[in-house]
Amino acid sequence: MNRTIYLENLGSRSGRLHDAVMCAAAALFFLWPLGNGSNALAAAPGTINCDSVPSKILGHPVDYCIDLPADYATSTSRYPVLYFLHGLFENDRRWIDRGGKEVFDHLTADGTIGQFIVVLPNGGETFYIDSEDGKERYEEFFVQELVPFIDHHYRTIDAKGARGISGLSMGGYGALHLAMRHSDLFGSVAATSAVLIDKLPNPLPAEGRWQFYSRILSQAFGSPINQAYWEKNNPLTLARDPSKFEGLKIYFDVGDQDRYGFEKGAAILDEILSKENYPHTYALRPGGHGWEFLDQYMQYPMHFEWQCFEKAVQAANSSAEAHAH
Repeated sequence: MNRTIYLENLGSRSGRLHDAVMCAAAALFFLWPLGNGSNALAAAPGTINCDSVPSKILGHPVDYCIDLPADYATSTSRYPVLYFLHGLFENDRRWIDRGGKEVFDHLTADGTIGQFIVVLPNGGETFYIDSEDGKERYEEFFVQELVPFIDHHYRTIDAKGARGISGLSMGGYGALHLAMRHSDLFGSVAATSAVLIDKLPNPLPAEGRWQFYSRILSQAFGSPINQAYWEKNNPLTLARDPSKFEGLKIYFDVGDQDRYGFEKGAAILDEILSKENYPHTYALRPGGHGWEFLDQYMQYPMHFEWQCFEKAVQAANSSAEAHAH
């Protein structure tokens, strides 16, 4: 079942939300301020640790940071985990450098979201896929090594309903790609300013925006761009067969003035999923691209993910109580 809500304050443009009612008791939280402010001083900031994951698949360790809940060190609780994928020309510390942690701690403190772990892996310029030339098998590493490593070394709730993936720009592409291809691992995905391009000209023009696209895509998709490989991995292609990710809870948002024009791709993804009658949440919001956009609107994807986690948290708590007795 899809429900459409119109956002306000978009000037001459209107935004549409298709509510994935699977996650939320009500989607109206998008129209109201989040958090009640009553415990704004009650929750201490979470703890950031940075380390590396050994990888036989890649042949080198991969750096990551992890944002642990404030009470992680003093409790025995298990927590949901969100993998947050950074954008191009960024790294695992971008969450800290660009204020993501500060905003996240604020959302936890004011009650907008509950407590969960955030994993921040370094994805380089991989787009979080296995590269076209086979030299950088990042997707294989992510699924076969990173996720098991995190579940083994940290107190996660090891269930797909308690495991989400999110990302910004290139990371938004990676989040959608990984979630749609591995919905056995991930129960939810939230993508912001995702690199969504429907069709690439063949060959790519050596000027303007296409010249930029060619440069940023070459490491993952070949130089010149392997059009078939691009099409195969494109989230817009994957979205056309929702039977392969049935049950995945999907959220994506984008600025109406995205400097790369990715709002066009987001609108196409919305159209594809709507045509397939697949529940999802889509928002076109006033703003630009990347962190300048996410800093302003992070409460929405994070609250979406928390709503998706809540049932798994309740089940884990019930199980813990049963074992205690």
